[in-house]
Amino acid sequence: MTQAATAKENRKFEAETKQLLDLMVHSIYTNREIFLRELISNASDALDKIRFESLTNQDLLEGNSNFEIFLLPDEATNTLTISDNGIGMTYDEVIQNIGTIAKSGTKVFLEKLKENGSSNDNDLIGQFGVGFYSAFMVAKKVTMQTRAPGQARGIRWESTGDGSYTIEECDKDTRGTTIILTLQDEHASSDHPNENFLDKHVLESLVKKYSDYIRYPIKMNFIKEEKPLDADGKVIEDAPVKETIEVRTLNSMTPLWTRNKNEITQEEYSLFYKNLFHDWEDPLEIIHSKVEGAVEYTTVLFIPAHAPFDFYQRESTSGIQLYSKNVFIMDNCLDLLPEYLRFIRGLVDSPDFSLNISRELLQQSSQLKLVGKNLEKSVLKTLETMITKDRPKYEKFWHEYGKAIKSGVYSDFHSRDKLQNLLLFPSSHAATELTTLADYISRMAEGQAVIYYATGKDRAQVERLPQMELLKEKNIEVLYLLDRVDEFAIEALGNYQEKKFQSISRGDLNLDDIGSPEQKQAADDTAKENQSLLSAVKEALAGKITEVKISSRLKSSPVCLVSSSNGISLAMEQILAEMDKPLYKANRILELNPTHQVFAALKKQYETDSSSDAFKDYCELLYGQALLMEGLIPEDPAAFAIKVAKLMADTDK
Repeated sequence: MTQAATAKENRKFEAETKQLLDLMVHSIYTNREIFLRELISNASDALDKIRFESLTNQDLLEGNSNFEIFLLPDEATNTLTISDNGIGMTYDEVIQNIGTIAKSGTKVFLEKLKENGSSNDNDLIGQFGVGFYSAFMVAKKVTMQTRAPGQARGIRWESTGDGSYTIEECDKDTRGTTIILTLQDEHASSDHPNENFLDKHVLESLVKKYSDYIRYPIKMNFIKEEKPLDADGKVIEDAPVKETIEVRTLNSMTPLWTRNKNEITQEEYSLFYKNLFHDWEDPLEIIHSKVEGAVEYTTVLFIPAHAPFDFYQRESTSGIQLYSKNVFIMDNCLDLLPEYLRFIRGLVDSPDFSLNISRELLQQSSQLKLVGKNLEKSVLKTLETMITKDRPKYEKFWHEYGKAIKSGVYSDFHSRDKLQNLLLFPSSHAATELTTLADYISRMAEGQAVIYYATGKDRAQVERLPQMELLKEKNIEVLYLLDRVDEFAIEALGNYQEKKFQSISRGDLNLDDIGSPEQKQAADDTAKENQSLLSAVKEALAGKITEVKISSRLKSSPVCLVSSSNGISLAMEQILAEMDKPLYKANRILELNPTHQVFAALKKQYETDSSSDAFKDYCELLYGQALLMEGLIPEDPAAFAIKVAKLMADTDK
């Protein structure tokens, strides 16, 4: 039965209303400015309803089809008014739509928030009036005047948020809703100038930030000062300034992402990207798609042309913006894409996202997780297309974000298979070109069982490694791992197309075709013949190395340092030490070249007196030389330098 208000009626909310409002203000909304977004969104919903219903009943328009939302700040009365000419409400609808918050109860409200998955239900904001009540974050009193089409009089609702409200009939000439916020006495301070919600420029900025793509014009009056013109159209300089009222539309109204992408030019995408993300350069790549299914959404994603200068240092990075029906919900949603795609900028707009949901609950929602998986697939598909069809463009991308992709390989177990074909490395195959793992496999020598790689700070250092000598002679390609994250990524992969990765500085090289059987037998005989020498060198370097071996990988260099196939590599040991994890040590193996004249000199010193200082100095010098060739500093650089000087002086004699 429809009720009618013949006089002002005082109504009380349920006892738990204050608790509910406190929860809404302090938990759901983390910044006060969000109230304007909520009230504008409600106004937009009211305009949507009148527009839809007028399709079958033109009388509802009452002769006015110019849908709009109007803001009116008034410093004299300390009020901010938000009005619309939407569907308006009857007395019963005011009780239901605005008063439902009293009926719902905290428990039910929280249960609905946790569910957050029923896209077919009305938005929680409509069910519980949460968006409307966000006004009490900034207002000490809220007054609403509303009239539904065809009603003779309007309804006036008023509350100070103290657990009660009044409702009565009032005169209202036009349909729609007007909300008057009497702002708190200290609605802005010098510490928070952007919270001066009577400042027109602040309001304009908030509309641009949160409601720029509402489909209806959001208008506000501005005072325009100008001097009159003469008959020739020239300014009369000595005439007094004339003030006129200029009505401005604050929002752009038509979201770029709602348009057909075939109708959007590259220039429009670039301008939109630059304005939204404050970049000075066009994006490297654009991904625009609309998806309909379990979750309906539209997304526009951008790959910036350059990574920020602190991209690889900062702890948190920008994420994706979220919209619901063109209304801004959240900035920097970091959980939407995996960490390794944190360079992606863009937005997602879905009618299935609820406006009044908290950041924590939204990020846990099933809709968001599904959208996130789809976005990840879309980005990876774009990168796969780029690497196969536009290699120069992909290499530009790789130069900026390659470390992020590689970090995804070792930090995200589920993403390794997705990312392995996107990896690029320099290699011994070409001086300037980068290679994929698939390219490397296609060039492997017949019978080659593993993918060889070497680590170093730059290409020149790697190519000077003594371990490279035999591989160069055999014309076997070696990947160059020059970034700190590279070896972590390779270790995480383990293998590629059933080919294991093999460091040229770890364990045996597994080159089964090295040398003839006679040569291999000769090498084994050399090791056996010099076993006592090798033991003496190991004893002289006790605590520094775990083993001394006759090398099968050296050609012209006298010595090299490698690590065992079990445990970490020398390069990884150094990285972990820099990360304050010095407990992780590589098993260092010193390999000697038996064909080098230095080996002969070492053997002579051993045969002369294996306990002499000269023999120990030779061992220390060889170990120090091996460290330097690996890019490592000897444990005692001063002692190493003294030994070198002493050796030079003895040689001079």
